[in-house]
Amino acid sequence: MTDLISIKQAPEYVGKEVKMHVWLTDKRSSGKIMFLQLRDGTAFFQGVLLKKDVSEEKFDLAKSLRQEASFYITGVINEDERSHFGYEIKISDLELVSNTEDYPIGNKEHGIDFLLDHRHLWLRSRRPFAIMQIRNEMINATYDFFKKEGFIKFDAPILMNSAPEGTTELFHIEYFDNDAYLSQSGQLYAEVGAEAFGKVFTFGPTFRAEKSKTRRHLTEFWMIEPEMAWTHQDESLDVQERYISYLVKRVIDNCEYELNILGRDVEKLRPAAEGNYTRLKYDDAVKMLQDAGRDFKWGDDFGAPDEAYISEQFDRPVFIMNYPTSIKPFYMKKDPENPKEYLCADMLAPEGYGEIVGGSEREENFDVLKAQIEEAGLNLENYEWYLDLRRYGSVPHSGFGLGFERAITWICHLDHLREAIPFPRMINRMEP
Repeated sequence: MTDLISIKQAPEYVGKEVKMHVWLTDKRSSGKIMFLQLRDGTAFFQGVLLKKDVSEEKFDLAKSLRQEASFYITGVINEDERSHFGYEIKISDLELVSNTEDYPIGNKEHGIDFLLDHRHLWLRSRRPFAIMQIRNEMINATYDFFKKEGFIKFDAPILMNSAPEGTTELFHIEYFDNDAYLSQSGQLYAEVGAEAFGKVFTFGPTFRAEKSKTRRHLTEFWMIEPEMAWTHQDESLDVQERYISYLVKRVIDNCEYELNILGRDVEKLRPAAEGNYTRLKYDDAVKMLQDAGRDFKWGDDFGAPDEAYISEQFDRPVFIMNYPTSIKPFYMKKDPENPKEYLCADMLAPEGYGEIVGGSEREENFDVLKAQIEEAGLNLENYEWYLDLRRYGSVPHSGFGLGFERAITWICHLDHLREAIPFPRMINRMEP
């Protein structure tokens, strides 16, 4: 009996007859030979059909196939050094499942708006295929890394009664007779987990009611937010560096085919996999911008062009440490040596991609945190549970958040952040 295999398994079956279920992405014909470009969800490769190897009926059937037709093929796997994949199949039989017509995404250039409107079909194409495979590898690497580091997965609620960072960029919903909001961050709840289990990480969707028509902003995205009890900021930075290094190395090691599809220069990624990230003080970053002639003063927050300029000076991610308290959230711990700054850091990706990670040591003192909540103008009642963490067994603790789509955008070297979303819901196609 002929084995039914996937395209990805082809290297294991060279010289053997196999059967596959595939979709057609493109085809060309040269008289008595036809070249079918095929996909099956695991990879893309070529099928070669010679007229002399099949009946006239089968050859005519192959000629009638249109883009995204689905069918079974039988044939022998051969090596093909000319292709990205390295293998092809010489077809001896073909069985149609369904043909198509007027498939909207042709083999030509389309604008990002058109492709996002047809995302449910665009995911079948080579580029989003490669991105999603890399995304999947990064998800698996994330679970592997934090398990190895002694963390447990901790789920934060998606419905919340207030803003973790005190902003107004929230999606409001009615929760029976109460106001509620879609989660902006799982961090505060992760702190609950850290004081119960020591080290936890959340991984889930977050929502921001802000315009998402830039390459850096989304209304819905995924965040990885680890929290660690008994941990100071410098120790947290060590974990962040190990994590990002591990992510990049896993992609380099396991996604060569997908990186080739994207045309990604792997050599640009290798320094990030090595670690040794620079830790640059906010004050020094300000001076760097000023020396470059940029209009930037101490106390300003970095915009996208500022982050891009700084990150372009390094061949791997760089930390910017100790921001002014006026531009960061209330829950961070002030630097004992300079109370105008928090013990915090943002990690900027190289090649101009900007911030991908933000983190800090959290304020563990009850009285200080209460005062900072009040200074931020927040309703103290909404944070009584959060203050309980300081009332009962408080310890030094730190954490950080990785914007998953931003990290994918950098690693895949994408021009547009929304390419990294597996399936943007309609909310991503609307202006809030």
